[in-house]
Amino acid sequence: MKLSTTQALQAAGLDPVVVERIVRGALDEDLGPERRDVTTVATVPDEQVDTVDVVARADGVVAGLAVAAAVFDLAASRTVRVLPVAVDGDRVARGDVLATVTGPTRSLLTAERTALNLLSRMSGVATHTRAWVEALAGTKATVLDTRKTTPGLRMLEKYAVRAGGGANKRLGLYDVAMIKDNHKLAAGGIGAAYRRVREAFPDVPVQVEVTSVAEAVEAVELGADFLLCDNMTPALLTEVVTAVGDRAELEATGGLTLDTAAEYAATGVDYLSVGALTHSSPILDIALDLRPTDTGR
Repeated sequence: MKLSTTQALQAAGLDPVVVERIVRGALDEDLGPERRDVTTVATVPDEQVDTVDVVARADGVVAGLAVAAAVFDLAASRTVRVLPVAVDGDRVARGDVLATVTGPTRSLLTAERTALNLLSRMSGVATHTRAWVEALAGTKATVLDTRKTTPGLRMLEKYAVRAGGGANKRLGLYDVAMIKDNHKLAAGGIGAAYRRVREAFPDVPVQVEVTSVAEAVEAVELGADFLLCDNMTPALLTEVVTAVGDRAELEATGGLTLDTAAEYAATGVDYLSVGALTHSSPILDIALDLRPTDTGR
């Protein structure tokens, strides 16, 4: 990728190598084994150059402009010029131009769907996340994502959560130990599971899922400093907050909705984790409009 796109990805906290792998895979899927766009090759001269506008078709929050730029770069062998108009995290309105791209027309049209698929998906996640951020305004609670992501797109979707104003939980199974119900059952209880994790991976953060006040207190007394309070009512959460105090960070999880977000945040928990941010966000409708020309083509 050309330097400016690489820099933009790095500034967003995205690994350009991983983004390129995702983009190449998506382009390969669209172009097929013969790597051809039959409609575009048949209708557009090889030498033609045009400008397109990337346009919002609905109100929302944009995320993924550098990823879309990477698609155009790779489809056009880095011969395009991408000029962002918006910035990731911006609230945009229907009809707003998000970016303009100039380059070989064939490449622009070939890249169109892949660029829009990724940009629309990421912007949809950012838009949904912003709704949660606004629902929690005035409380101390932060909305977190989960590992319920689209296979292969976790890095992009978690970035989109950040662009929307939310925060990332663990990135995968490798960076944080999370002791859940099945681990407790397999190990013979919270105590055994916690001790085994601490012995095996002393430097890895440990989070413990709890379902009652007693489990919360047990986990904190073992040394856990982050608890997942699973499927608790606001009343039960309030009891946990009182029992635990400031000895651990507390996260409400399970069955949360925008309508109940403020009620759960009012219990005093630090986080609300919402799998729907990544597994159920509708896309933000975004289109690619070819600018008309007066060349008589």
